[in-house]
Amino acid sequence: MTAQIPLSTAPFFQEYNFSMLKADQHSVLVIGRILAYGDRNEVRWLFKTYGKERLIHWVKQDGARLLSRRRYNLWCVLFDITPQPIKKKTSWAY
Repeated sequence: MTAQIPLSTAPFFQEYNFSMLKADQHSVLVIGRILAYGDRNEVRWLFKTYGKERLIHWVKQDGARLLSRRRYNLWCVLFDITPQPIKKKTSWAY
């Protein structure tokens, strides 16, 4: 896979050197950021690049951990996935 990450997604990766990101090597990061912040065209690119099955797998494996609760639930509905219970974040006692 040598797909070029859309330049319009650069603001999603502010803490990274965008020109060094590779769609194949950094797929977990790229999928997560575009599912979280992407517009319709960027999400279309995601489906074209990775395929629906890989995106479903990503949501099942990493979605609850890496997406906001609202986005995670949205993608679960769209992919017909039963959402995992999301644990409440607790502050560290010490």
